[in-house]
Amino acid sequence: MRNDMLTEAGERLPAVPWQIYPRPQLVREGWQCLNGDWEFDTKEDCWEETIKVPFCPESRLSGIRRDFTENTVFHYKKCFTVDIPLKNRKILLHFGAVDQVAAVYLNGSCLGVHLGGYLPFTYDVTDHIRTENELIVTATDPLLHTLPWGKQSLKRGGMWYTPVSGIWQTVWLESVPRTYVKKLTVRTEGRTVSVRAEGIGTGILRWEGPVCRALPSDASEYGGAEAAGECRLVNGQASFTVEDPRYWSPREPWLYPFTLRSGEDCVRSYFALRSLSIENDSGHERLCLNGEPFFFHGVLDQGYWSDGIYTPAEPAAYEQDIRLMQEFGFNTLRKHIKVEPEQFYYDCDRLGMAVFQDMVNCGDYGYVRDTVIPTVGILWHPDKNLHKEPRVRDAFERYMKETVLHLMNHPCICYWTIFNEGWGQFLSDEMYEKLKAIDDSRFIDSTSGWFAQKKSDVDSRHIYFKDLAKSLKQKDRPLVLSEFGGRAYPEAGHCFDPEKIYGIKKYPDRETCLKETLKLYREGVVPAFRRGELSAAILTQLSDVEEEVNGFITYDRRLRKYDPEDFLPIARDLGTV
Repeated sequence: MRNDMLTEAGERLPAVPWQIYPRPQLVREGWQCLNGDWEFDTKEDCWEETIKVPFCPESRLSGIRRDFTENTVFHYKKCFTVDIPLKNRKILLHFGAVDQVAAVYLNGSCLGVHLGGYLPFTYDVTDHIRTENELIVTATDPLLHTLPWGKQSLKRGGMWYTPVSGIWQTVWLESVPRTYVKKLTVRTEGRTVSVRAEGIGTGILRWEGPVCRALPSDASEYGGAEAAGECRLVNGQASFTVEDPRYWSPREPWLYPFTLRSGEDCVRSYFALRSLSIENDSGHERLCLNGEPFFFHGVLDQGYWSDGIYTPAEPAAYEQDIRLMQEFGFNTLRKHIKVEPEQFYYDCDRLGMAVFQDMVNCGDYGYVRDTVIPTVGILWHPDKNLHKEPRVRDAFERYMKETVLHLMNHPCICYWTIFNEGWGQFLSDEMYEKLKAIDDSRFIDSTSGWFAQKKSDVDSRHIYFKDLAKSLKQKDRPLVLSEFGGRAYPEAGHCFDPEKIYGIKKYPDRETCLKETLKLYREGVVPAFRRGELSAAILTQLSDVEEEVNGFITYDRRLRKYDPEDFLPIARDLGTV
């Protein structure tokens, strides 16, 4: 047995990893997973190696474990037999994500070239598919900063991490009728639900009664309960009212499964009823969920794994992380500078975990401009002249829109972050207006950390070095402590590099690090919450990431660094348990 095929937990990878339905909010029968062993090489038509998809070549689980090299061309080949219906059907080829440039060929025909490493893309391969097929993907990652790049760096270290390339999410086929539902958009307001289905004109939508933490981890297995109501789509749209509604929250994540039938097509999905608003509560502007002040008690979640880097060994890893943080009393994850496979958001929907979702940054990072200057206290800088290159601005705006449209049906997402700590920041007031025009149902944090301009729903601050007790004073907007803490200590035998340890403040042992972290809550966060001045606090972070050892669990996820009993008293003080 190859050690590359063992997860950090010592378990062997299945022959076809991630064989779980990839799109939980538009589920249909007739799909085929193409993960597993692919032929691989850096030379065309050589095929001397085998890679395990969907793990990036830089990861151990890929079986390749190749150091990232800028502009290296990776060639993937998969020969497969179709085992889904072909006759009188359209066949779609889906890619969850390929970083950063992908050219796709099926049976010798070029299907297209896709740019950008964080979002899914699809080709209609009806005219090219056969029973026996050869699929080739050529992937190149120049780590262009004119495209979203996140926290990947050629000079990894500290808060910058190993870059990834190539296929890192599921590749799959889908068989659909000639006329089919291409996309669902679901919006709710109060008890009213509005559904828009692209690709069809008429159909019957039947929704079921609400379920709470009852949907299965594999979305393809839910559905089939007795319908609570139905309505007809006209021109691809429908609107209806739910009687005796149950509202979604982290405490009670009520979801309503539904089925939509149109001609030969049948899809399953779900919606949730929940509202987000800003209200004045005893003289303070507060973030509210379902009309009541709600404290978003969260941790930073960067989505890195020691064995798969961008991709955990199995989808269940998301549920494990979510449930672990819930054990500690947290109700929010800030998904930091990364877009995950939809399974992550589905798990947050069904298990009850609010998500603050970051956009992935474009543009260059400047250490002095983006870190040193704000650290010494200069927190405002006009952004109209920053990152003026049209390609950077156009790409960020395009991918921001695509990210929101891709994820906006997920009720767990309560908050969008546009720019983080000035990375790639430009015209943030204009970006706020453009994002608000796409989705006005969520909170928008235009500038997380610093360099705030005029337009944002929140006053978003990162405080690592100042006294929280003196710093958490609300001004004219809901106050969000969008990053703090970062207290770090290394666990011997569980470090990425024992010689290189990174953290905002480093301590030699667990007890001291825990004491200093809890002190931040007791002297800063909890008093500000009790005064009504603080609406959210995001602690850095869920897990260690490479050299950065400030997580609740180690990077290999083998060891908890703290116990739930250490943090549950804080959660009780904040009213989250």
